[in-house]
Amino acid sequence: MATFLLIHGSYQGGWIWKPVAERLRSAGHLVFAPSLQGCGERAPEVHAGITTESQAEELARFLWSEDLKDVVLVGASSGGMVMAKTAELSRDRVSRIFLIDALALKHGERVRDFVKSSNFIETDVAAGPSREQRLERFRLDMDENLAQWAAERSTLHPKATSERPVVLENFWNQKWDATVVFCRQAGKPGEAHQRRAAEGLGARWIELDTGHYPMLSMPDEVVRLLLEP
Repeated sequence: MATFLLIHGSYQGGWIWKPVAERLRSAGHLVFAPSLQGCGERAPEVHAGITTESQAEELARFLWSEDLKDVVLVGASSGGMVMAKTAELSRDRVSRIFLIDALALKHGERVRDFVKSSNFIETDVAAGPSREQRLERFRLDMDENLAQWAAERSTLHPKATSERPVVLENFWNQKWDATVVFCRQAGKPGEAHQRRAAEGLGARWIELDTGHYPMLSMPDEVVRLLLEP
């Protein structure tokens, strides 16, 4: 039995991992797919102080409080940054890391330097696409019913996570058992960015012929990859 911590990306919540989490649990694994603060069902908690680091600190405290060890950390999209910081903070509890079509920034870099978002909705503390924009994005990857289901659950994302430089002073200096999964049909963050991450980590490189949401469009394949030795 393995232990997985699945970390979602922007405009999402733990719900996006539901098909993958169900399959892993059915196979006997321990799986956690929390919604980060200010996201998903926790959207009402959004405030100006939420950063990549604060979200990662919350996950690191969770790993400590549950005394979890040999954890497989999986980060998708902007969740790759939260995953990296969680791994840095909980080095002795992490066995493997997966970056799935994920942002993997270096210390001092900002999301907005790599991904230019055309957000339709913006508040003082959060931003994101409209429901119509979200639906169009999901339709590229999946059937209408699943796209509607996902669009209904999408939320705005805390702004500071993309505006403030990430703090990763030790992550890139350590040796990790890492895998980078590139989704060929996704536009962002793009192949060059993810190959940089794979080279920096000495990671296995895997390609999937799908868009940015393989946990919904190809859950069986994602599970297979996560369970490979």
